[in-house]
Amino acid sequence: MAENREEVLEYHMGGKIGIETTKPCSTQQQLSMAYTPGVAIPCLEIEKDEELAYKYTNKGNLVAVISDGTAVLGLGDIGALAGKPVMEGKSVLFKQFAHVDAFDIELDVKEIDDIIATCKAIAPTFGGINLEDIKAPKCFEIETRLQEALDIPVFHDDQHGTAIITSAGLLNAIEISGKKIEDVKVIVNGAGAAGLSCAKMYRELGVKNLYVCDRKGVITTSREDLNPYKAKFAMDTEAKTLSDIIDGADMFLGLSSAGALTQDMVLKMAAEPIIFALANPVPEILPEEVLAVRDDVIMGTGRSDYPNQVNNVLGFPFIFRGALDVRARKVTEGMKLAAARALADLAKEPVPPHVKAAYHNDDIEFGKKHIIPLPFNKEVLIWVASAVAKAAVEDGVARVKDYDHEAYREELRCLIYGCPDER
Repeated sequence: MAENREEVLEYHMGGKIGIETTKPCSTQQQLSMAYTPGVAIPCLEIEKDEELAYKYTNKGNLVAVISDGTAVLGLGDIGALAGKPVMEGKSVLFKQFAHVDAFDIELDVKEIDDIIATCKAIAPTFGGINLEDIKAPKCFEIETRLQEALDIPVFHDDQHGTAIITSAGLLNAIEISGKKIEDVKVIVNGAGAAGLSCAKMYRELGVKNLYVCDRKGVITTSREDLNPYKAKFAMDTEAKTLSDIIDGADMFLGLSSAGALTQDMVLKMAAEPIIFALANPVPEILPEEVLAVRDDVIMGTGRSDYPNQVNNVLGFPFIFRGALDVRARKVTEGMKLAAARALADLAKEPVPPHVKAAYHNDDIEFGKKHIIPLPFNKEVLIWVASAVAKAAVEDGVARVKDYDHEAYREELRCLIYGCPDER
């Protein structure tokens, strides 16, 4: 990073997002329609029926990326303004990958009630809210209370994004190894927002033998220092440390720090174990360190220079795309699980030529080194957004009527590749 410092700063010069008009405004008539007096007509229509805001404004394709800057990437509590480049970057990803418009909104408040009040006050502008880089455990309460108070999707990506992507990887990895979800032993090392959300989703998938570790060791029923969120995952065990609990484990998920998983621990794991070492930029253990002691591991990291990258960009843009397109009132557990299963299914499909070209690799196919779709696979938009939209309809949180799943998938295909008469 040091040698690219000036290049990076140059890239960020002036910011990374802007605003473009979607309607012409170059004549007197167009000006009168864009603003006064013509604008009064849609205003009065929306006054009569607020749902028409989705028809006559950009609400239906607009997400707020909201942060207080208390848990920015690996940088910690650097403040709202210092976190703005990250939130702008999030907005770029929304637009680049899913054609969703997003505004970054950095809040100079840190109390839970203040954040909630601010989000509620600005919510009418947006079709959804993406909470970002808000530290645990307050992020849990903020998301829960906002989702209860608002009638638009509220999604804390730091919690659910990693859970969705790693769940897809877990489903495919156990299929490859011939294991059953109810039989595997899973260790989650790291009990922050992402770790606890992953643990929750694994339970929903059917994992029964699950242990979570924090900085003090295994979260057990004998500990008296647990907050309510950690306490939900307390297990009755004599194991105290990661080294104790890793024995016989089928999966290790690391959301902790470099070096947390040792080669000796890897040797203790079950046959054909899954290791997702997601600490960045240096994972809990490097793939080459794992390979030096055993060759039957299915390995993933958060880095793009190794196979099976766990990248949240595979989730949030497309989850919001699907939620926005059916005007969902919230993001349900069913919608999250649908996204995970869609990613798992897509990884088994033939990899499109454009993906192989992007990675200069003609040999990408489903297997131990490809259990998660790659970020530049355009088909992710079709598979995940449509799965989320369908789940929203089935869960009763969609506003749209007469949802046609196949027609929607074709709309998404047109968004990527152009409609048949345009190709």
